[in-house]
Amino acid sequence: MEEFVEEQQPSSEELEALEQKRSIMNNDAEKHRRLRDDLNKQTKEWVAKRDGLNAQVRALVDEASKHRESRDELNVKVRESKDLRDEWNKKVADLQEKVSALRKDKEPQPEKRGEGDLPVKQLKKQLRDLEFRFQTVPQGKDKENELVKQISVLAKQIEEKEKVSEQGSEVRELVNQLREAKSQAEVYHKAVSEYARLAQTAHDEMIVLYEEADKLRKEADAAQEKFIECKTQADEEHKKHIEQIESVHKMDKDVGAIKNRKAKDRKKKVDNESKKEAEEIFERFKAGEKLSTEDLMSLQKSGYL
Repeated sequence: MEEFVEEQQPSSEELEALEQKRSIMNNDAEKHRRLRDDLNKQTKEWVAKRDGLNAQVRALVDEASKHRESRDELNVKVRESKDLRDEWNKKVADLQEKVSALRKDKEPQPEKRGEGDLPVKQLKKQLRDLEFRFQTVPQGKDKENELVKQISVLAKQIEEKEKVSEQGSEVRELVNQLREAKSQAEVYHKAVSEYARLAQTAHDEMIVLYEEADKLRKEADAAQEKFIECKTQADEEHKKHIEQIESVHKMDKDVGAIKNRKAKDRKKKVDNESKKEAEEIFERFKAGEKLSTEDLMSLQKSGYL
């Protein structure tokens, strides 16, 4: 008769410990999954913030570029206006020289001048000296009034002498050209000032926009770093989650295999015991012993009947 030898199998306590370990690993896997999902959510938020900031940076840079182009165009106009102003200033200087030369020719010779009859050039020098003294040297009220009176008299004398000198058609024509040249020089001088002011305004606005863009770019770079940090952590949590899940699945297989082996061993033990019992009943049957209904059913199950 074949004897049943049961293989050494894990005890119920050991099997329960394995199932507890499996539960702990499963909970750990769930924890890593939650952390991964939370980090992935943060990753999307950082991406959205980074992209939003970069969009603002691009808009600011585009606007700053327009101001830079405007500034450069205005600076070109400044240079062009300066060149024209310098041309007209040169014409003014040339005409002034010609007018002065003609006026000098028309002034009476020294021997023909009356007492106190000074040339225009000398009168203008006296006028400049008086104006300088009035502006820089502190004066009493009476002296100030006297200076103002002297300045007024000199200015009138100069004006009358220049009118006399302009009576000739040649001088008059040159004076008209001089006035026109001065007017044009002033027009372009004002244009230089206005274009320079507008160019500086455009430059200042450009600088403000670039500074704001730099500030936002730094925030975008920080958001990018956070995105990378969260993405790296999320990938690590995902890896741990998969590792734990795989370990749980392996443990499920191991526990299942153990349970199957234990079930087979129990069945084999029961079958062997039933076979042994049937053999004993059959021996009793052969010996002529009367069998019970239960004995007969055992023999039938074992294949003896």
